[in-house]
Amino acid sequence: MDVAPLRPPDLAARPFFLVAERIMAASPAELYHQCTQQFGLWFADPGSILMRPVVNQPFFFTAGGGHPHYGRFLRLEPDRLVELTWVTGGTEGTETVLTLELSAHGAGTALLLTHAGFPNDVTRDRHEKSWARVLEDWDHRTAVAV
Repeated sequence: MDVAPLRPPDLAARPFFLVAERIMAASPAELYHQCTQQFGLWFADPGSILMRPVVNQPFFFTAGGGHPHYGRFLRLEPDRLVELTWVTGGTEGTETVLTLELSAHGAGTALLLTHAGFPNDVTRDRHEKSWARVLEDWDHRTAVAV
């Protein structure tokens, strides 16, 4: 079986990015698991996820009541890093890159989220506000379960 070569998107013409940080209650292992196998617990609409945590494997899900999200995994380092492409109407159809870096912080995790490749500052700013809310909600949901 031929495997397609991994081709990360070229972000050179799309320099807009954001960084969000949060100390999360859950462990790096738990957050990694939720990012790769339990997207429906914290982000995706239940029952909408077509996703396997395999590098270069495409995925699809809806979120926020039916908004389609597409992408593929670029890098997976268990309990440390998840990097994937992220394509939505909110990115104006461009293939952006979302990186989640996880490191132990006491009993929880220091999470560093970088989202790069936005076509303009408007889409970046909209995502910056959204990611702050998503991380807060994700932390709250996970803290209740821990």
